[in-house]
Amino acid sequence: MRAMERIAFTLNGKPVDVTDRDPHTTLLQYVRSLGLVGTKEGCAEGECGACAVALLGTGPDGRPRYEAVNSCLLLLPMVAGRAVWTVEAVGTPEALHPVQEALVRLGGSQCGYCTPGFVMSLFAEYHRPDRDGFDEEAIAGNLCRCTGYRPIRDAARSLGRPAEGDPFLAHLVPPPPLGALRYTAAGRRFDRPTSLDELLELVRTVPDAKLVAGGTDLVVESNLLGRRWPRLVSVEAVPELRVLHRTEDAFVIGAALPLREIEERLGDQVPLLRQLFPLFASRLIRTRATLGGNLATASPIGDASCVLLALDAEVCVAGPKGDRRIPLEAFFTGYRTTALQPGEVIVSVRIPQPLPGRTRFYKVAKRGQDDISTVAAAFAVDLDRDSTVRRARLAYGGVAPTPARARRAEEALVGRPWTRTTVRQVQEVLQEEFRPITDHRGTAAYRRAMVVNLFEKFFLETSEVAV
Repeated sequence: MRAMERIAFTLNGKPVDVTDRDPHTTLLQYVRSLGLVGTKEGCAEGECGACAVALLGTGPDGRPRYEAVNSCLLLLPMVAGRAVWTVEAVGTPEALHPVQEALVRLGGSQCGYCTPGFVMSLFAEYHRPDRDGFDEEAIAGNLCRCTGYRPIRDAARSLGRPAEGDPFLAHLVPPPPLGALRYTAAGRRFDRPTSLDELLELVRTVPDAKLVAGGTDLVVESNLLGRRWPRLVSVEAVPELRVLHRTEDAFVIGAALPLREIEERLGDQVPLLRQLFPLFASRLIRTRATLGGNLATASPIGDASCVLLALDAEVCVAGPKGDRRIPLEAFFTGYRTTALQPGEVIVSVRIPQPLPGRTRFYKVAKRGQDDISTVAAAFAVDLDRDSTVRRARLAYGGVAPTPARARRAEEALVGRPWTRTTVRQVQEVLQEEFRPITDHRGTAAYRRAMVVNLFEKFFLETSEVAV
């Protein structure tokens, strides 16, 4: 199939054709330039939800659904071939949408700045297939500074099911697969290949190409730091990077599969991931963010990295010299650097089976949810029948230049009884395991204390008898 060379998509039910916008233009900037100013810019980094719009997507069962996303983190080429709705299309002053009517009736709006974002998140939740009640996480990524959340939540809880004949139900049709895109404007190019071979060829022939998946990290750099790349290559239409399957000895998760889809499709199959996802940003972010993107950024505070380290995950990569697996522990080579060689791309993440028996993920942050960790920790321990530690993985983020395992503490655990005495002795090792820094999120002393205390919390929560 020939690649599109224009950005064509559906906006509020009408076709749109874009030919001359810089590929770094965000969807938010574009819709506001059209006079659709209900969509607001609040933070430009996906923290507030004032820019929320709805995309037509599909659920894990393959049925179409509306998905609320941050338009400030969507580069305009990313919506090529998609259908987008903004708040202007939801209702009118003469005919409010049920979501809008409920917010008005129950006092869910005061200054109104955040209201369009809440409307769009609730719009997606209102039309969720087979919805029974209200999932509060639907608005977890939307911030309100003046009204308070009780009336907004009351409005959400008051919503019934969409009435028969609801016009938005008619738009819930399966979206077409994302097609190839080859778009150039303002001296910059955006490519969206549709196979792994095409992706590898692009990376080989354009060594300085910048790969992008969901954009939840890269577009923040573009928005806040003014970063620009001459060549962007999207990986989200490559089917080999969107797999999720379970074999006899592993779970294999595609690098470009959004976290929300992983969460929904895995369910409780990998308990440590199940614990991670509700604390990994908001649903607005998880609808776009990917494991591959999270690992490639090599952030020292990457929450997913801690969990995957505790699970002994491997990174499966492809490149000019073929395919290879890299143990995640060897993948991070330094601050914001990885073991990827020129021309290589992350294809998937492999989590071996059997899974560890006792696991926990902890996140210490200024906010319980939707915040960057001060310290993150993931623990996985297996015991023999006599409660002797057979295997231990203690992984931390925010305490070293990379996400890291506490290797000395792990060695001190193995072969010892899973008792309070052992834990106290291991805590002495943990006290000296890392040399964290002080920054605006926490002091070095605080971080060292969290390294020790979180391990004790893990012991207390996973021990039948704490002795």
